[in-house]
Amino acid sequence: MPNTPQRDSWLQRNRKLLADNPRLFFQKLATWLKPMRADYRRKWNRGLRRWLIHYHTDILFDKVSWMGLEARKNVLDAWVYQQIICEVRPEILIEIGNAAGGSTLYLAHLLDLVGRGDVIAVDIDHSQFQARHPRIHTVTGDSAAPETLGRVKALARGRQGLVIHDGDHSREHVLADLRAYAEFVQVGGYFIVEDTIIDLFRAGDGLGSVNGPLKAVEEFVKEDPRFEVDAERENFVLTFNPRGYLKRVA
Repeated sequence: MPNTPQRDSWLQRNRKLLADNPRLFFQKLATWLKPMRADYRRKWNRGLRRWLIHYHTDILFDKVSWMGLEARKNVLDAWVYQQIICEVRPEILIEIGNAAGGSTLYLAHLLDLVGRGDVIAVDIDHSQFQARHPRIHTVTGDSAAPETLGRVKALARGRQGLVIHDGDHSREHVLADLRAYAEFVQVGGYFIVEDTIIDLFRAGDGLGSVNGPLKAVEEFVKEDPRFEVDAERENFVLTFNPRGYLKRVA
């Protein structure tokens, strides 16, 4: 039971309930005293590490969707993207790595809600891509290749906004993309590097890597003072992008 003022408020509220409606009070009391079912206790007793591995191996690839399209995202991170887009209202949003396009469509719908912006969807292979929306423009090719970058620049037409990186997660490739696509991020906007979580897990446990994007992030923020890690975007704790929310401050 809560302590001090909270406890006193709780007692006062429930004394009144007992006096006014004894039957409802005892129904609530039975609920408070009832033990949690064992299967739910096992399910909810997972630590954060085990839950993240479970989400990655058992949920991410076939149980997360947006409007019927597979969307390989941590849903709490997707909520953070909604908050950022509402605040920043970007002219463009570059998504590197699109898969089936569920997350791309989600981003386009968010731009619909704020009333502006286009999504530039960059992927080395769009054969499985299914998203269709007037705001979505696809660029097929290696994100780090000069010809791919040239097509992105042509579509951007000098506009800036946000970049979300969910492509090749190796340190070398992520660092190259950070350097190449930083110019598309507006001041106050974000370059979001996804799946930095894999550097914090052991290789072989279903989620870990020995050469993941977190190392690229740490190197990039040291060399480019325009960007800094915004840890406030990790307030929901359960994120696939620890230290991956890079805010452009200059």
